[in-house]
Amino acid sequence: MRSASSTPRILYICEECALGTSSGSQVRCFNIIRALQQIGRVEALLVRDPNGHAEHFSKPSRGVDISDILETQPRPNVGLTAKLKWTFDPAASYPRGYGICDKAFERLVHNLNEFDLIWFFKQRCAALFPHLVWRRSVLDIDDVLSGYERTALGARSRPLERLLTLRKMVSWQRRERLLGTKFTVLSVCSAEDEQYLRRLGVRAPIHVIPNGFEAPCSEPVRCPVTPPRIGFIGLLDYFPNRDAIHWFVSQCWPRIKCELPEVRLRMVGAGTNGPLGPTGVDIDGLGWIPDPSSEIQTWSAMVVPIRVGGGTRVKIAHGFSQKCPIVSTSLGAHGYGVVNGRELYLADSPEAFSNACIKAVREPNQAAEMAGRAWREFLDKWTWDAVCPRVWATAEECLKSDPQSQPLVRAAL
Repeated sequence: MRSASSTPRILYICEECALGTSSGSQVRCFNIIRALQQIGRVEALLVRDPNGHAEHFSKPSRGVDISDILETQPRPNVGLTAKLKWTFDPAASYPRGYGICDKAFERLVHNLNEFDLIWFFKQRCAALFPHLVWRRSVLDIDDVLSGYERTALGARSRPLERLLTLRKMVSWQRRERLLGTKFTVLSVCSAEDEQYLRRLGVRAPIHVIPNGFEAPCSEPVRCPVTPPRIGFIGLLDYFPNRDAIHWFVSQCWPRIKCELPEVRLRMVGAGTNGPLGPTGVDIDGLGWIPDPSSEIQTWSAMVVPIRVGGGTRVKIAHGFSQKCPIVSTSLGAHGYGVVNGRELYLADSPEAFSNACIKAVREPNQAAEMAGRAWREFLDKWTWDAVCPRVWATAEECLKSDPQSQPLVRAAL
């Protein structure tokens, strides 16, 4: 950590909807801000969500200074020429079809020299700005966008959908190769994501900042109930969660009910009690619960049937923090370095996933031992206290790598 006499001033840039504690992404955003506050003065620069979803997210309860809120405007890729440029030219600006308003961008640039470090949260947020080179900057890649599209290919059944997804994947890969020329340091959620970017040819320093979860004040005491419960947690306005729970209910739940007729499925998270959530026999949609700990403690197992996504799932660390046995797909547990049967059960086919859930319910002692091992790994690796030093190291490398005399932003050549 830096001494008080050299306390840096940090500008943290994120979409407005990223501030909160409702989703795994918000948990990461908020805790990285808290870690940065321990080494410098942090001011958050919020970008209006182009899709207008900010009202669906809760604001953080602890103080985050807001320096400004930047408006966005459509920057559509209209016409064949623009679409071809979007597909094949990685230097093309506004790949999301939105960008920062000109006046808002002028305000930003005018104030940049007041800061020692710029920290971008999410690749998609950085893509809202024109094609610029940011000095003394960190880009925290929560989700590698080309990796997200790569996993989405498996969930697309129609040829046209697969072709469009492949187009997005290749286009984002081309852009990701240039990230090392635009930002001083990159951070990702896992060693696997770092290796993926290296294979693409990214040469900038890359730090691994794992996803984590707040450590409970005391060791959790589980109290599974009868009839047994299998639980799921996630916001259903996020497609990977919605795809996951609908796949589980359609492909796995009938098999589980045949073997365990009394079992119930409990779903927690915004949208689980509405039209986005699946319905069926013994399925309970509980909606948003501010603190689901007491609910999770009643579950025989938590399911993480994720089939689409980038980065790593915070819900894995959340389940570990509650000593809850977990059944996950390989993608759901991506980046945690876990082994089937050691920290959780891994299964990818409907039959294997169903059987793992049945085993967790029928063999509670074995499942509890497995969850205990995961709990100990959680305390060592995935609490935010354990993750904080990685945030500090990322910021320190960035602050040391570029001379303070250099401008913080310039146009790319």
